[in-house]
Amino acid sequence: MTHGFRTDTHTPYFDGGGRGWRDTATRYALLPLRVFLGVTFIYAGLDKLTDSAFMKDSGVGSIGDQMRNVKQSSAIPAMVDMALNNPVGFGYAIAFGELAVGLGTLFGLLARLAALGGALISLSLWLTMSWAAEPYYYGNDLAYLMAWLPLVLAGAPYLSLDALIRNRRREPSGASAW
Repeated sequence: MTHGFRTDTHTPYFDGGGRGWRDTATRYALLPLRVFLGVTFIYAGLDKLTDSAFMKDSGVGSIGDQMRNVKQSSAIPAMVDMALNNPVGFGYAIAFGELAVGLGTLFGLLARLAALGGALISLSLWLTMSWAAEPYYYGNDLAYLMAWLPLVLAGAPYLSLDALIRNRRREPSGASAW
């Protein structure tokens, strides 16, 4: 029983081993997003770690001054107060978190967990640093939060260390890895 739905209407433009270009494009659709977010978060983490002005309690460009400047305009000022208890420690936590998220996302290792970490970092930055942006879409942290969600849901099923590990576990014992 077909319920009136046709499944034979898709015509692939090339048939490389039974899969058309649309199937291949669908399979790898999240790869550009994964590469972009991974590289961006690696860069953001390294940028913070190598910026001598950022990792300070106060001064132009410091994490401390940035947090004090957004405290009154953030959605959750108490969250900013927590960070202000130790701004340098918070700065290092964010930088190392971004680095871990970026590496996990780029290489597809614990990809869903990495994407969840990226979403949580983006959510916390949206609620603090870019909450007051008007109109709301000028605050890029909300867009990053939304960009992480497909990776939280799908993970990195292809071209990833997660897929390699999963495939190795499925191999019968004694089988060659090659």
